[in-house]
Amino acid sequence: MTETAIFGAGCFWGVEAAFRRVDGVVETAVGYAGGSTAEPTYHEVCSGTTGHAEVVRVVFDPARVSYEELLKLFWQVHDPTQVNRQGPDIGTQYRSVVFCGSEAQKEAAEASKAALVAAGHRIATSIEPAAAFWMAEDYHQQYLEKNRRIHAGLFRV
Repeated sequence: MTETAIFGAGCFWGVEAAFRRVDGVVETAVGYAGGSTAEPTYHEVCSGTTGHAEVVRVVFDPARVSYEELLKLFWQVHDPTQVNRQGPDIGTQYRSVVFCGSEAQKEAAEASKAALVAAGHRIATSIEPAAAFWMAEDYHQQYLEKNRRIHAGLFRV
């Protein structure tokens, strides 16, 4: 039996590539969540008018990788202290957010965030109930894997 996690950590291309390398991750998809528009397009999300974040939906086998392990990677693949940005990418679509699909996920996400705060980090990440996930356009799916030569110097794929 699998479970699903949804993470927003800036541009979804690199975040998806990181999660795809995890043993126990069965499937990933990039898309949009947390906004007010049904079936938003990339252009609409980038306009900042829909309220969506770029996210990665991670389907995983909890017998092989725990949600807590996925959270650990989430904190490592981006800068959770940034508000509405990651590096040069600026806008609400790049916000740091964990969408929780269950009470257990919410408790785990809050505990892992609290541990970082207790260690002295100023975490901007929001933890929210799962929102509708809208699949991004096909050309965004596994983007870095499909475009390995173009981005070889920028990302480890």
